[in-house]
Amino acid sequence: MSNHQHVRPWRAIERRKSRKIRVGNVEVGGDAPISVQSMTNTLTSDAGATIDQIRQLEEAGADIVRVSCPDEDSTTAFKTIAKAAKVPLVADIHFHYRRGIEAAKAGAACLRINPGNIGSPDRVREVVQAAKDHGCSIRIGVNAGSLEKELLERYGEPCPEAMVESALNHARILQDHDFHEFKISVKASDVFLTVAAYQMLAEAIDCPLHLGVTEAGPLRTGTIKSSIGMGSMLWAGIGDTIRVSLAADPVEEIKVGFDILKSLGLRHRGVNIIACPSCARQGFNVIETVATLEERLAHVSTPMSLSIIGCVVNGPGEALFTDVGFTGGGKGAGMVYMAGKPDHKMDNDRMVDHIVELVEKKAAELEAAKAAAE
Repeated sequence: MSNHQHVRPWRAIERRKSRKIRVGNVEVGGDAPISVQSMTNTLTSDAGATIDQIRQLEEAGADIVRVSCPDEDSTTAFKTIAKAAKVPLVADIHFHYRRGIEAAKAGAACLRINPGNIGSPDRVREVVQAAKDHGCSIRIGVNAGSLEKELLERYGEPCPEAMVESALNHARILQDHDFHEFKISVKASDVFLTVAAYQMLAEAIDCPLHLGVTEAGPLRTGTIKSSIGMGSMLWAGIGDTIRVSLAADPVEEIKVGFDILKSLGLRHRGVNIIACPSCARQGFNVIETVATLEERLAHVSTPMSLSIIGCVVNGPGEALFTDVGFTGGGKGAGMVYMAGKPDHKMDNDRMVDHIVELVEKKAAELEAAKAAAE
């Protein structure tokens, strides 16, 4: 958070108290920052393509990346992929427990297993032992679409009670084997079912929770669905790591994840652009300008705030709380604000380049101050 941003009591979120685990070098739970994850969609057996995509996710700010391991070729390639990755990798395991054992040996920081399809308790135990032997954590991933047959017969359909019972049953297996480095997710594509299951689970166990609305959909509708579901839970203090599941470029999942956290003041990464929707009063083309600035400032990871407002109705007021601001005026020019105060005028046709320079300079100053403090 930059020096110009403030924490206000009515904006405070009291996070649920969970115990802390590690996914590689990333802490999850407790007082650790809420981490943002995505998942590769390349063929894992193609190590080069998978590494390239992981690199893109790392540049977007991913804290953790999940990689599917559906076959032995994938777990063989996983060893090369894990060595190349700068962030910890989660091996996604379904149907075949041996893939989990192989992934643990290959360098996975965490194993994601779905209790409904990993196999018998004995096979789950073997995966747990591999995790213990190789320093992996585990995510118990419960999905409404793949609940155990016995639970579906008893409850009649996927419901919060069935999902939580499944999660707790498998948590008990880990605990019985003196394994406590685990987190849990209880995902559904239905927002109401997802939120109800997480609320129930949050009361029942103290492990970290991995949030997500599974199979949320395309970029726009999936973002809305995920924001409503995860946003409501995060606002209530529930959630220690998140994955936005979109039928889109995985990099978009990271961007949306950070935007959700930024909107709630839970994580601060990159430039937070505050902009008006524009109207007839605008002194310049706000929508076009904001789109250009968003693209040109995507490389700035330093937490900063920037206001781009079309006219003086709300411009000065919004600029009051941002590091850099620009408010449209008349005669082809507007006012530049620094740390909330009017600083100088700037012609509209030079405004974009000028703002990019100001933001980059401010980011460098903030990073230098941070380094000096450390």
